[in-house]
Amino acid sequence: MVEHLLNRTLAHTRPHTFSDGGGGQATEWRPVGTGTVRARVNQPTAVEREAGDQLSADLSYPIYLSPRAAVRRGDRLTDGHAVYEVLETYGPSVSIYLRADCRLRQSEGGP
Repeated sequence: MVEHLLNRTLAHTRPHTFSDGGGGQATEWRPVGTGTVRARVNQPTAVEREAGDQLSADLSYPIYLSPRAAVRRGDRLTDGHAVYEVLETYGPSVSIYLRADCRLRQSEGGP
C-alpha cells in the first residue's frame, strides 16, 4: 500500500449535469464521497516544464492515490488554485495504488 507516501489532500469533484429550466443544460462540480482524497502529485517532466513557461500550456501530471479512491476519468482534483483534470486512471496488476494521469492547464497569472 502507498498510504504513507500520500502527502497531499486534494478536493475531489465530479461533474453533474442538470436541466437549466430553459431547455438547455448546466453543469456543476459536486464533491465525491467525503470531498477529498489523499494523493501524491509527481512533478512534470523537463520537457513539460519548458512548455509550461509558455502561456496557456498544458502540463500532464501523474497523481498516485489509494487503490480504494473513487477517482475516475472526467473528475477534478483540486489543490488550492491548481485544478487537475483526470484524463485516465489505472493501477498495476496488484492493487497497491491507483494512478490518475491528469492535466493541469496553466493560464496567464496562474500559480
